[in-house]
Amino acid sequence: MSVRPPQSFRQSQQDASGFNVLEYELMSVRADALGRHGLKVEKALAALKAWTPERQSTAEREGLINEASDAVWAFFIQREICGLRNNRDAIQRYAIPNEVIARLGAVRK
Repeated sequence: MSVRPPQSFRQSQQDASGFNVLEYELMSVRADALGRHGLKVEKALAALKAWTPERQSTAEREGLINEASDAVWAFFIQREICGLRNNRDAIQRYAIPNEVIARLGAVRK
């Protein structure tokens, strides 16, 4: 009886062609972009949470909600590019308010 090593230990033809190197670089760029979008979401949500009615107007709050919804929308698109289709965990992790979620993808004039 002969034992065959697992497929993960075998050298493939893709290694020689450079495909894995390219795929690794693409995954790296996607992950970096996802991280940058995550930071934008955190910054936009922090600005929204820092809003107070005593110091700022409701128009400024509307602008903050719009900025946060744009940042979250771009973040969700980047997540889909990375293969992450379910956004529930991101909504919970970033504590994205419902008023921001309600405006995702909205086109403003």
